[in-house]
Amino acid sequence: METFWLAVTQLGRDEVFIVVLALYTWLVRPRGGQNLGVAFALSYLVNSALKYGFSLPRPFTENPEVASAAARATAGGPGLPSGHAQMAATLWGGMAAQVGRAGMWGVALVLIALIAVSRLALHVHYPSDVMVGLLLGAAFAWMAVQGHFSQEGALRWVVPLILLAVAAFLPAGTPREYGTGLGLLAGFWFSRPDFAPPRDVAGRIIVGLLGLLIVFAVYFGLGALPQAVKDIGLVRALRYAVLVVVAVEGVPLLLRRWMHRG
Repeated sequence: METFWLAVTQLGRDEVFIVVLALYTWLVRPRGGQNLGVAFALSYLVNSALKYGFSLPRPFTENPEVASAAARATAGGPGLPSGHAQMAATLWGGMAAQVGRAGMWGVALVLIALIAVSRLALHVHYPSDVMVGLLLGAAFAWMAVQGHFSQEGALRWVVPLILLAVAAFLPAGTPREYGTGLGLLAGFWFSRPDFAPPRDVAGRIIVGLLGLLIVFAVYFGLGALPQAVKDIGLVRALRYAVLVVVAVEGVPLLLRRWMHRG
């Protein structure tokens, strides 16, 4: 049974979130994807701040035998709140709330529940970690619908520059999540998805496949930088900011034959 839960918990990986958020932005709701991206990045930062601020143990901290080596490998950082549960609730809950259809809500709730339960089944979180993560995720999902992230005038540039400046002054040894979150937030705040999704099935397939190819080429290309360079706060933030801008603005530009500018 552990094999099943290990597979389910992989749905909470960064790469899965990148794929889902990119496809949602390109093929479903461009502007909604940008708002969801900002809420997702804020959720990521809050989760990281709480994790390292409280620095609470996981179930296997004192007794490693509670969880298998494969399960422990899926757990990064302290316990509270569960990042898998929180980010899944933010992403899938945010999409369901934006779309507002019963079928989407059904899919979202099933996925969120499965990912949350996987963290308990693998013994990498306490129930309180998961519950707090779900509640925070629900709050940021609501923000993805109700929040207003102004890009008027200089705000489009000033906010990302401030975020990158903060990343530049992160002390050495700061957990990588802070640079990642600041970069995601800077990228989504700056990006303007002024395009319309493809209308035909063929166009959607082409955009989905080529778009993901471009995004992952950038993702793994920037990931090939030397580890010492990637560990610099500003470099990490820029990696993720560039990745977001490429996904939200670069892909529609390159694939403008199928994604007409709005």
